[in-house]
Amino acid sequence: MTAHRLVLLRHAKAEPAGSLPDHERPLALPGRRQASAAGAALAAAGLAPAHVLCSSALRTRQTWELVRTALAAAGAQDPALVVTDALYDATSGDLAELVRQAPEDAGTVLVVGHEPTTSHAAVTLAGPGSDDEVVARVRRGVPTASWSVLELDGPWDATAPGALRLVRLATGD
Repeated sequence: MTAHRLVLLRHAKAEPAGSLPDHERPLALPGRRQASAAGAALAAAGLAPAHVLCSSALRTRQTWELVRTALAAAGAQDPALVVTDALYDATSGDLAELVRQAPEDAGTVLVVGHEPTTSHAAVTLAGPGSDDEVVARVRRGVPTASWSVLELDGPWDATAPGALRLVRLATGD
């Protein structure tokens, strides 16, 4: 069986907290550039998703839209998209539960979320066969627009702590 790939993407740089509620913070101009670059990098790495889970926060939705545009420019098809409040304040367990529900025919699933959830989930899901250096780096937290790649040899509903291999981290820094 070909491995399923789970890509955990932290949203790009947002405007600082201010008068807007956190959920409504938009991307900053540098964040828009980061998101476009992340999309191009995902395309170049052959990681165009078939299924996307995106937090309902404005900055995650904007990140996804810019990533999607870059993927489309590289010839990728539009994936199925689920925008959910559940990813806004998600725990690692919440994220894993959402991934377990992904369609089995989705070879690559992309989650667009927040810190510390993206790094905690990557470390929690990482098991035997993971790249130790990548695990150590992700354990410290990841910068905006960073993405990690995990592989799962079984079905999506087998997503559980220690069941995947954390094999890559890409950062814009």
